[in-house]
Amino acid sequence: MIKELFSLAGRTAVVTGGGRQLGKSIAMTFAEMGANVVVADINEADGNASAEEIARTHGHGAAYVKADVPIPGDHERAVAEAEVRFGRLDIYVNNAGIAESAKGEDMSLAQWQRMIDIDYSGVYYGCRAAFPAFKRAGKGSIINIASMSGLVVNVPMEQPHYNTAKAAVIHLTKSLAVDWSRHAIRVNSISPGYLEGPMSGPGLENPVWGPIWMARSVMKRLGRPEEICGAALLLASDAGSFMTGSNVVVDGGYTCA
Repeated sequence: MIKELFSLAGRTAVVTGGGRQLGKSIAMTFAEMGANVVVADINEADGNASAEEIARTHGHGAAYVKADVPIPGDHERAVAEAEVRFGRLDIYVNNAGIAESAKGEDMSLAQWQRMIDIDYSGVYYGCRAAFPAFKRAGKGSIINIASMSGLVVNVPMEQPHYNTAKAAVIHLTKSLAVDWSRHAIRVNSISPGYLEGPMSGPGLENPVWGPIWMARSVMKRLGRPEEICGAALLLASDAGSFMTGSNVVVDGGYTCA
């Protein structure tokens, strides 16, 4: 019974930023559990390679769509690819995003706008594009990748634009969960902590940032992208059928201390 609850057999998912790192890990996990996956990524080489690996490793349907998440039409093309290629859309993961450190008093307006466009508006555009397909299917699950930075102000970096965007994603998730519950559409978010890879790895090596991160970390290490996938599978599958509006924090206890 439990195994069946976590199965994604016969379902189709879109994962933005699915070409590498966390997005790729989520896409591979969904495929392993039986889903067809549309990898939506701005990087063609990464996106195609991810889709090809899914098909080769798991034998399930996989496709790549080039997508720049601040462009609403790119989300719509990803949804269309899912419906045309696989007949339906069941899961939409808004994973693609950026991070940077910039002082509030010094950052350019262009820096602020770029962060909001990608990390916040890009998530909304994905939710909006998925809505009609979910209505046609009779239900759906949206998973928005937020961050522990939407809950706490991480120090010693200064990143008010990033923190604000991620906090907005968490509240957008809750708002849409309430609004769309009548359509049997579940909307949840995941807030990861620091993960191994290009976004957090250099920070750990920073002589100022790294020691503070480790001093505040309960588990004294960075997480691995695959350690977020259990939460994503829970939210995507029937195992999480009574969850909506939730923000699942997977940060190794960082925000507890």
